[in-house]
Amino acid sequence: METVLTDSAAIAAVLEEDYFQGIYEGDLEKLGRVYHPGTLLFGDVKGQPYAKTLEQYLEGVKNRQSPKDSGQPFKGEIIKISVVNSIAVAEVKVKMYAFHYHEFLSFHRIDGKWLLVNKMLTDTSA
Repeated sequence: METVLTDSAAIAAVLEEDYFQGIYEGDLEKLGRVYHPGTLLFGDVKGQPYAKTLEQYLEGVKNRQSPKDSGQPFKGEIIKISVVNSIAVAEVKVKMYAFHYHEFLSFHRIDGKWLLVNKMLTDTSA
């Protein structure tokens, strides 16, 4: 049980310090620390299918104005983290611009580090 709590805390720290802050600031270095290079992203945005490789996603982040730079409100919230051995799923919400994302993030502990290996998202503001 203690290991699960420790792992959950480690994943929460990754989400708070790198994932949410990386999105808010448009910081590719922080986001690069979170994602496994082979990560795929799927879901829907404004009712339209969404499917990207990590490279495509990071290129989009690079070419958009960050919520921080735009002065727009941003909120990242952890709903739940479930851990089983070396795998985990985090359910989070991200509010930015006119989007209200509900996300399921799959993590895998690789070489002692929790990395995001798959991202599923839907925009619930539509």
